[in-house]
Amino acid sequence: MKIHSIDTGLFKLDGGAMFGVVPRVLWQKLNLPDANNMCTWAMRCLLIEDGDRLTLVDTGIGEKQDEKFRGHFYLHGNDTLEKSLRKLGFTSADVTDVFLTHLHFDHCGGAVARQADGSLQPAFANATYWTNAAHWRWATQPNPREKASFLSENILPLEASGQLRFVDPAAGVPAGLPFSDIIFADGHTEQMMLPVLEYKGRTLAYMADLLPSSSHLPLPYVMSYDVRPLVTLAEKETLLARAARENWVLLLEHDPQHEACTVQATERGVRLAETLRVSEI
Repeated sequence: MKIHSIDTGLFKLDGGAMFGVVPRVLWQKLNLPDANNMCTWAMRCLLIEDGDRLTLVDTGIGEKQDEKFRGHFYLHGNDTLEKSLRKLGFTSADVTDVFLTHLHFDHCGGAVARQADGSLQPAFANATYWTNAAHWRWATQPNPREKASFLSENILPLEASGQLRFVDPAAGVPAGLPFSDIIFADGHTEQMMLPVLEYKGRTLAYMADLLPSSSHLPLPYVMSYDVRPLVTLAEKETLLARAARENWVLLLEHDPQHEACTVQATERGVRLAETLRVSEI
């Protein structure tokens, strides 16, 4: 097995929304906002080579949205999903599985591409796309709070293609996927999936939006986007305690500086131990 960090570009979100009830005087030390209170965040995916399978975890925001939409989020940087795959010697046709932690636009937008004729088709023609039934229902019948994050153009073409499959939480990891476990979390959104894998003698967990960045390690640092913030807090507490105890590597999707980190138990709770690049694991 071999893993790669896949950069798909940077975007901006409101700092207050990203840190919830934490005052700006504290969070601005961690991610300095611009004049509009916006902070820069990564959209970092994971690519896993495992035998004849090539699995992509999340896809970033994609490139099919119009300029008005893109302007809301200040997309910037030189990286795209396609460029990052190409740097590693792959194309979209090589990907066999696309595992979507959840269906918010910044995690699944690149799963669907606009074709020359204007139609929307899966960006990975040879891939199986993975979500779960509970989250699919949640995304296709969205509540008013999350409706703006679940865009039909990112979601419905996957079902129409016949390439969509559901993970059954009771059945364990589907055959062929490279994970040792999948952790289901309900604080950020319904049944978000965090893949866990064993790699070079270490346990790695892709944290998606349960831990967007290393700046979110203190328990109260919970995003305002989360539908159940107290559930997020409890899920973080449980997972971070285990990660500290078992020396897990946490893969960070939105951290603008750090690809991964380890954590340690301290008198103030679980805190950062070290940061590292995926290539260093």
